[in-house]
Amino acid sequence: MFVAESGQDMIVRLQPGEDFFESLSSLNLTAGAIVCGIGMLRDVTLAFWTGREYKEHKVSGPAELLSLQGNFSQREGKSHIHCHAVLGLEDGSTVGGHLSKATVHETNEIYIKKLEKIVMERRQEPSGLWGLYPHGTGSKTPI
Repeated sequence: MFVAESGQDMIVRLQPGEDFFESLSSLNLTAGAIVCGIGMLRDVTLAFWTGREYKEHKVSGPAELLSLQGNFSQREGKSHIHCHAVLGLEDGSTVGGHLSKATVHETNEIYIKKLEKIVMERRQEPSGLWGLYPHGTGSKTPI
């Protein structure tokens, strides 16, 4: 992994064979936005929330990472990464959803914005999902 930082901006390049989540977790961020990402992935698990559970869709072969967004937060005191991705497949079709597992195939280029003075906390909700509860300087109470 290569990382360049300037103020709150980070550019990350992941290398072939790296585990996507292990590598990004090593940044130890607890408040940040994954603004965008491109590259190639393999051994991907995408998930779709049905309202009761996640249904998984696996992509084993190489796939183009066409779009990546997400965030870094805290869940039970530990860094947590929540991402959604759109992948382009060899036949020209696309598939997308909640990214839950992936290995870098060729490279990944990711732009991350670190958030200062903001706490990004996840709490489990009755649905079973982990909702985002951001707070910090300038926070407003929900109406």
